[in-house]
Amino acid sequence: MIAAIVVLFVIAYAAIALEHPIKVNKSASALIAAGVLWTIYALAASDPHVLNEELGHSLMGTAQIVFFLMGAMTIVEVVDAHNGFEVITERIRTSKLTSLMWLVAFVTFFLSAVLDNLTTTIVMISLLRKLLANHDDRLFFAGIIVIAANSGGAWSPIGDVTTTMLWIGGQITAGAIVTSVIVPALVSMLLPLAFTAYALRGRLVVGRSVIDVDHGLHTTAFERNLMFFLGIGILVAVPAFKTVTHLPPFMGVLFGLGILWLVGDLLHRRKNDEDKHRFTLVHALTRIDMGSLVFFVGILLSVATLEHTHVLASLAEWLNETVGRLDVIVLIIGIASAIVDNVPLVAASMGMYSLTTYPPDHFLWQFLAYCAGTGGSILIIGSAAGVAAMGLEKIHFFWYVRKISALALAGYFAGAGAYLLQHQLL
Repeated sequence: MIAAIVVLFVIAYAAIALEHPIKVNKSASALIAAGVLWTIYALAASDPHVLNEELGHSLMGTAQIVFFLMGAMTIVEVVDAHNGFEVITERIRTSKLTSLMWLVAFVTFFLSAVLDNLTTTIVMISLLRKLLANHDDRLFFAGIIVIAANSGGAWSPIGDVTTTMLWIGGQITAGAIVTSVIVPALVSMLLPLAFTAYALRGRLVVGRSVIDVDHGLHTTAFERNLMFFLGIGILVAVPAFKTVTHLPPFMGVLFGLGILWLVGDLLHRRKNDEDKHRFTLVHALTRIDMGSLVFFVGILLSVATLEHTHVLASLAEWLNETVGRLDVIVLIIGIASAIVDNVPLVAASMGMYSLTTYPPDHFLWQFLAYCAGTGGSILIIGSAAGVAAMGLEKIHFFWYVRKISALALAGYFAGAGAYLLQHQLL
């Protein structure tokens, strides 16, 4: 049974990693893997009651992550529908290309910590398409945005899916991850940013001269500001809600979603149904990436079978005996996340190492949050932010390898060194 489960999981993992070449959506591969692996496990299980308890436990953990992501994604869509992000983007004005790159990178870094790296990448690249006419310049900016978004998401419990998974799973706490990873994450961005900005020194911004198309859908300054600050405030308040109430984070984000829904309905109550539909939560729910949510369900339930059959525990023992050093193991996991999706890698790591041996906020979990979050920047396909940038700006895989990957790798190791040094000192 165990051999069959491992072989089938590897096949499913390969299908997920090769999603684009084989043209099969990774969500389909993940769902099929979950169904097949649990079926094999069920047929071989001797006690159906124990099996159902294990499935229920895995489903509860998976549902918490999915509900949290669904709520957070919907809040972001509502803010975007009200053009709320213009509160930030309309304030970015400079004539020097280098200054613009520094501004964009830092806005991306901190915005990603509050939203998520995928949404932030889309927002910032959309901004650049309004500011920069030269496509070659936009390519370099897009590369830095991917690095900044992934670095920014790594130090926040709500900034990256993998960090959120570790936070909801109890491996890290909000305050500890912020204080321990923000400096290494900043270092991982600053090194590539400094090199790229230096290469663009002395050049001026060549702006677009285009007329925006009027779609007849307008929001007032009051509506934009209200929904932006309310939406961001709700997301920022979720860690505090968890700390005060000790309730799971998904309860906080769903509670906040209800508040945003109420405010939105009151804000647009005098408009006719056709005009206000675009601004409603109902419309926002149709715009969230359900494919990604389904993928998380499939891959997390698939990894759960490896945990319950003790495959992951055996793998952890083998790594400890073969590699020996915990920091090197985590560094390898981070680099691997540039090739394959970091969600199953982190899910597997959570199953490999127990909270009994490695308690919350242990070195392992904090370093894993950094490495899994920033390692995906090494290749354009290594993160959701990279894939989004690839589609929006038509970035070629090998262009990114030639121009950005070495810088991202250098930043990754520099940030890792900063974390290890900080850990030793403090």
